[in-house]
Amino acid sequence: MIKKTQKFFSEVRVEMKKVSWPTWDELKGSTYVVIGLSLLIGVFLFFIDIILSKILNVLI
Repeated sequence: MIKKTQKFFSEVRVEMKKVSWPTWDELKGSTYVVIGLSLLIGVFLFFIDIILSKILNVLI
């Protein structure tokens, strides 16, 4: 079991060296995009919820 664990972590180390990590600027840019889109979708769903609740209140 210990040999398998050591082999696993050895292979993980090899694979992690192959990863292309983003630069700090790329990471910040991607974070801004995710936060912006999340806010946009949140606001959109907020207004859709208000509109649908008003429509249901009129119908009921």
